[in-house]
This record gives sequence, structure tokens and C-alpha cells, in this order.
Amino acid sequence: MDPFLDVVQLLRPRATLWSKIEGFGRWGLAFRKRDDLLFCRVERGECHLLRPQLAPVLLRPDDFVLIHTSTPFVLTSDPTMEPEDSEELVAAAKSVSLQLGEGTESPVTLRGGRFVFDTANESLLWELLPSLLHVAADDTSSWRVRSLLKLNEMETLQPGPGSEFIIARLMELILVEMLRRETPKADDRSTGLIAGLLDPAIASALLAMHGEIAHEWSVAELARLCGVSRSGFATRFKGVLGVGPIEYLMHWRMAVAKDELRRGTRSISEIALAVGFQSPSAFSTSFTRAVGCSPKRFAGKAA
Repeated sequence: MDPFLDVVQLLRPRATLWSKIEGFGRWGLAFRKRDDLLFCRVERGECHLLRPQLAPVLLRPDDFVLIHTSTPFVLTSDPTMEPEDSEELVAAAKSVSLQLGEGTESPVTLRGGRFVFDTANESLLWELLPSLLHVAADDTSSWRVRSLLKLNEMETLQPGPGSEFIIARLMELILVEMLRRETPKADDRSTGLIAGLLDPAIASALLAMHGEIAHEWSVAELARLCGVSRSGFATRFKGVLGVGPIEYLMHWRMAVAKDELRRGTRSISEIALAVGFQSPSAFSTSFTRAVGCSPKRFAGKAA
């Protein structure tokens, strides 16, 4: 059982909304705060990526970025100019392919789109992902990502039967690989699920809880399993994951339950037992407290 893979599988990422942006001379394009995950590859030319109160990022040919639109951002040839609103331009053009600026000087071509996730557990993604991931063309440490991007480029330039399917799957692999390459150094300042998987004691506990989600785990039992003291384990776990071990387990049980309810292949009683509750009523009480509605109502909204 791999907790990282568990999260990715619950997210069910899909690449969608392919677009092309061509800019000439001076141009700027503003993107609103949407809490989406956008991706963009620079096909030719250079441009700046601007975010509020952060240093600008210069994007060069073959650079690739993932952008969480938790804040607005701008793509522009000139940081001093007023950008146009992307949503207004798309609505006016009735197309996701845009041409900006005037003349033929300093041509820039960008290709990108958006990742869509299972909304039941989309919040899990933001625990793994920083607001911006930038893979520079000369970043030799990211050869796996670069290989996938190259395959994507070849499939785009030389499409054949099934190209749309292949490109979408490649984009999903790129997302997973970029999440993996963001694995932080194992030190006292690292936090989040991936940081926890790098800590031997916490990793053992995570593997145990994900492997036997229905087991009645206690902090003491998890600490013994990890070979550390109860108090030391609890403090370290909360420091890295942001919640205590049992609270984390409850969060994960609710995430799995939401996924099962959305799929609709098991009864509420079956789901309750599968995620560690001895009765549907106890499960319903906990689920309602955590999610804000009953399992039955949640399943009905997902249908």
C-alpha cells in the first residue's frame, strides 16, 4: 500500500481544456483566481509569469509550469503593461486559442490547459502541491519529466490514431512525476504527506493506516509499530502532517468514504464497515460532522 498512490488514485486527474496562445510584440494576459491547476509549455519565445507580491518568473522555450490559481497571475511580454482578461477574450473569440499583440516581432507560442480532478477529494491535492512548479528546459535533474514532455510534443506534432487519449495520459503522468520530484529533503522543516513518507517512523504509521484502514489504531499501537515513544511519535507526526495520527486516520477514512459514495457501487453499511465503523449510524454521525451532510445526501448529490 502506497499512501502517495492512494491519494493520486482518489484524485483521478484528467487533462482537459487544451489551448494555444500566440503573442507578438507587447502583450499581456491575466488569469483570475479560480483554484484550478493549469499547465503551460513554452513552444517558442519568452515571456514573464507574474504573481502578486512574488518575484517574476522568466519562461523560456521548452519550459513547463504547473500553476495553482489560488491567486491570480499574468503571462506577459512586458511586466509594465496592463494585461487583458483571459476569460473575456475567450468568451469574445469563442475559442481557447488566442492571438495577442500586433505585428510579427518577438513571437511567443504557449500551449496549455487544465487538470480536472474528482471534486470529492480535490482538497487532497493542495496538500501535496505548491502554488507553482517550474521545470526549466535546462533542468537536468528532471529528465523523467522532460522525457514525458518530449513524448507529448512528438505526439502533438505528429498525431495519429488515439493521439488525444495518449496526450491526456502523458499529461497525467507528467503531473504525478512533478509531484514526486517535489519530494522535499527530509529535515525538521519539511511538512506534508510526502515529507511524512520520508520520515521512517511516520512512514511506517502511514503505511499501516492506509494498509488497514478499518483497524482500530491507537497512538500507542502506532508508536510501538514504529519503534518510538508514544509522546515523541505523536509530536513528530503532528509537526509534519499538521494533524495527529488518529485525526489523520479519520480524514483518510472520510476521503475513502466520499470516493466510495460517489462511485455508488457499495451500500452505506458496506462502506461504513470498510472504513472502520461498527455501525452505519456511527459512520453517518462522523461523516456528517466531517463533511457537513449525511452519507445518503452526499451520495445523492454525486449521482
